[in-house]
Amino acid sequence: MRRLFWLGIGVAVGVLVVRKATRTAQAYTPAGIASTLTESAGGLVESLRSFVEDVRVGMAEREQEIHQAFAQGEAFDDHFADLREDPRIGDRDIFPEEHQR
Repeated sequence: MRRLFWLGIGVAVGVLVVRKATRTAQAYTPAGIASTLTESAGGLVESLRSFVEDVRVGMAEREQEIHQAFAQGEAFDDHFADLREDPRIGDRDIFPEEHQR
C-alpha cells in the first residue's frame, strides 16, 4: 500500500514538472516570444489610448470652465500670471533658455 501511495505521489510530481517545463519551453520558442510581444504591445497601445482619452477629457473640462468664465465676464484664471509679474523671477526661470524662442 505504501509503495502505491509513493508511486502516485511520484507520478503527480512528474506530471507537474513536465507541464511546467513544457510551458517554459513554449515561452522561449519564436511563437511564444511573438505572443508575449503581441500581448505587451496590445497593453501598451491600450494604456496609450486611455492616457489620450484622459487628456482629452481634461482639455474639454478646462475649455468648458474657460467658456463659462468668459460668459460670466470673469477674468481668465492664469496660473502663471503672478510668476511672470515678479521681477525677481521673470520668464527665464519659468521657461529655461533652451525652451525659449
